[in-house]
Amino acid sequence: MVELLQANEIETDQWEQLIENSSVASFFQTPECYQFYASLTFLKPFLYGVAEDGKLKGIACGYVQAEGGKLKQFFSRRAIIPGGILLDKDIEPGSITALLEFLKKELHKRAIYIECRNFNDYSEYRPYFEKVGFIYQAHLNVIINTSDKKSFHQNISKSKKRQLKKSKEAGIIIKETKEKNEIKEFYKILLKLYKQEIKKPLFREEFFEKIVNLPDGHLFIAKLNEKVIGGIVCVSFRRKVFYEWYICGNKDLYNHLYPSTALTFTAIEYALENGYEKFDFMGAGKPNEIYGVRQFKEKFGGETVEYGRFLYVNNKRLYFLGENVIKFLSKF
Repeated sequence: MVELLQANEIETDQWEQLIENSSVASFFQTPECYQFYASLTFLKPFLYGVAEDGKLKGIACGYVQAEGGKLKQFFSRRAIIPGGILLDKDIEPGSITALLEFLKKELHKRAIYIECRNFNDYSEYRPYFEKVGFIYQAHLNVIINTSDKKSFHQNISKSKKRQLKKSKEAGIIIKETKEKNEIKEFYKILLKLYKQEIKKPLFREEFFEKIVNLPDGHLFIAKLNEKVIGGIVCVSFRRKVFYEWYICGNKDLYNHLYPSTALTFTAIEYALENGYEKFDFMGAGKPNEIYGVRQFKEKFGGETVEYGRFLYVNNKRLYFLGENVIKFLSKF
């Protein structure tokens, strides 16, 4: 018998067992991550599950996000599922489609669209997503094998090695921190980057203040002459995967010293030294678009993969109208 579950009906021990039995598990589908989302004042997390004969077989864990004033919030409402949906290796196809239909129903009025951002290979599950109306969108990622330190050092490009040498010679120091003043300085640099270059919404400072206090959360900062000039936020998953979530460097004054290169290298070295299987860059753009960030990531010697995304539009009229409204409002 297939049973659909709300958050309060999902038992933690069964959730942990599901993580162990899944080939597509990630940090973003763990109880720790859901509790983190729930601790943030500006996010609205959701959690739905599916069980077969009383055994948990699938979970959809994510959040509804919107930003700006009332009008922009209305048109930017979206449900994001980082990492994709957690599925047991032996889940029945009917349970997958039942969970997806339940997800659509529960989020129909809360979000204009639902986006599953896959961090593992979901190709065997793709037909079930498409069966219930999800559209596959190609999206790349770069992953580094961190089980072999020698191979990693051999595969880094010569240009990245030169940049690392220059950073070191300049006296840049990388350290992990939980200090509020250092988090604040890092956030200022990151916010400027998002406003001027990336031009996408950024979580509030609260997100970064809280993530560093998670057992799985890490913030490494780059300092020069006691001044914060960049940082990288990472999360870890059960000694298996180390994820780069956010990274920035002060480009105005220190771009020539390559703080972002030094920070990325330090995070990968952390994964190597602490027994993680891989380092996940969490995205490298669309395959048919030139993307400088992807080129930056690939030069660390990782493998470029296409795990893609699944998109379901709850309200097509608002979705297409919203794109234009948000572009117009963003100008002001």
